[in-house]
Amino acid sequence: MITILKRVLLAVLLVLPCLSADAWERTRATTFGVLPDGAINPEGITADAAGNIYATTFGVTATGPGHLVVFRPNGNLLRDVRVSGSSNLLLGLAFHPITGELLILDFGAGKVLRANPVTGASTIFFAPPATGTGLNALTFDDAGNVYVSDSFLGTIWRSDSSGGNVTAWINDPLLSTMGFPPFGANGLNFNNAKTALFVANTGNDSVVKIPFDRQTQTHGTPSVFTNSINGADGLIIDRHDNIWVAANQADEIVVVNPSGKVIAKLGDFDGIDEHGRPVGLLFPASLVFSGEFLYVTNLSLDLRLFNLPQGQAVDSQWAAQVTKYTVSRIRARIPSMDDD
Repeated sequence: MITILKRVLLAVLLVLPCLSADAWERTRATTFGVLPDGAINPEGITADAAGNIYATTFGVTATGPGHLVVFRPNGNLLRDVRVSGSSNLLLGLAFHPITGELLILDFGAGKVLRANPVTGASTIFFAPPATGTGLNALTFDDAGNVYVSDSFLGTIWRSDSSGGNVTAWINDPLLSTMGFPPFGANGLNFNNAKTALFVANTGNDSVVKIPFDRQTQTHGTPSVFTNSINGADGLIIDRHDNIWVAANQADEIVVVNPSGKVIAKLGDFDGIDEHGRPVGLLFPASLVFSGEFLYVTNLSLDLRLFNLPQGQAVDSQWAAQVTKYTVSRIRARIPSMDDD
């Protein structure tokens, strides 16, 4: 009988596909920088040409104005400035590719701010002509037009490069959600050919693809590109058109190829250290490439603070233990797979 079982087991092993040993290797996320006291819940992130890393704070339990925290490339704190005239709830930020201005989304005030990254002085770049907005992330097309996701209204707002001619560029049910957490359109970026805009829908755990005409800057009909990214949040695209998505409810980075197939899952949550800092990733929110690394904000948000009818998330109790907030980094490498 034992001999027969051995033969059956050997036959099964012979027909199983051969996967490379590192196919699902979870490259560790390590702590890059620690926010100073008073700066909590880092959310938005960007980098400058010198490799400095900028993060904004979504301080739900803090008071305004919000923080803009800047780290040197070695992770040391360069400066912590308060963004004048802002609320305590800052989200996406990016340097304008044409003007070089730093734009910051003030979620709490429903405005896009033009901010001085050294002094924190700010002016309004544009404010959507609507109430109940949830401005979350931003990106740009070739002409420097600005596209801003609205998590509550299921809309992508667009302005010209100077902040004028503001329009609701697209509004679609695929950009809204009835899910958990209740944020629809979130991270967004164009593919390299500028033929499509990809948008994460957090509550739906999906990525939406919107066809784009780069000549007329008009959109086609949105469709769901891929599903099952638990809490799809920040979204960036590499030079091979792979899409890197922060899965805030799974505490990991999910990478899908241009066909929508997952090719890597990177990082993980490894607890809270003795200093009250998350180890690895905890509610990762936004992503940016700089040099050979991927930088990720650990929002570490306890969703129970919003008194949502769905209750807590699996990492809510861990987030409540955080007393020092961090930005993590992961080597920007996708482990090879034999069939990819």
